[in-house]
Amino acid sequence: MSAPQIVVHRDKELMAQAAAARLITKIVDAQAARGSASVVLTGGRNGNGLLAALAAAPARDAVDFSRLDLWWGDERFLPEGDPERNVTQAREALLDAVDLDPARVHPMPASHGPYGNDPDAAAAAYAAELAAAAGPEDHGPVPSFDVLLLGVGPDTHVASLFPEQPGVRESERMVVGVRGAPKPPPNRVSLTLPAIRSAREVWLLAAGEDKAQAVTIALSGAGEVQAPAAGAYGRTRTLWLLDRAAAAGLPRSLYPPASA
Repeated sequence: MSAPQIVVHRDKELMAQAAAARLITKIVDAQAARGSASVVLTGGRNGNGLLAALAAAPARDAVDFSRLDLWWGDERFLPEGDPERNVTQAREALLDAVDLDPARVHPMPASHGPYGNDPDAAAAAYAAELAAAAGPEDHGPVPSFDVLLLGVGPDTHVASLFPEQPGVRESERMVVGVRGAPKPPPNRVSLTLPAIRSAREVWLLAAGEDKAQAVTIALSGAGEVQAPAAGAYGRTRTLWLLDRAAAAGLPRSLYPPASA
């Protein structure tokens, strides 16, 4: 478990640009060290904002996208191509504009596909795909992701792990189907906290006044069942990337003044 590091930016636009620059550097360093890199993407306004900022960054050309493995932390269990699916939004923000290897892009299954309208079967299939990609050097049945991105919801949810719901209590499975989510759509597929914690680095993104309470709760010692974001951390680094509005409830002693 790594202690959280907090970086606060002036506004959400600067946060997205700085996060994109960090991600480019991390991918380039991983590719230089091991030949490839792996990133777990998140949806939502902050996840998509980061991808759009990366698409616009001149330094994006430093990344060899053909040697980048992409996974997702969660997905809305909707038909393929639905505009609300995280993968659809990611393609619009960045993926369609770069030269990815299709075999290295791993979207979660859509509804009405091979698994019918069964999010549990879709989750089991994604868990099997993760296990097949894990090597002997990895810590368990998922790859050791270089960076796993998570948006933080106003209720402290991350991925599709919601407070007090069964998914956040899961300790064995790496991927779960979510039914009856308190945020539409009700059916989803999500990585679990054990899968999230397999990542080398976990970056949590939050911007806006509506995220301030969730950030404060998650960073104030709350339990992970009540505040799932509190249970999201990486093996070597846990980074909270915030704007001033989202950090408004935190004591300044938690982050250096220069980061603001």
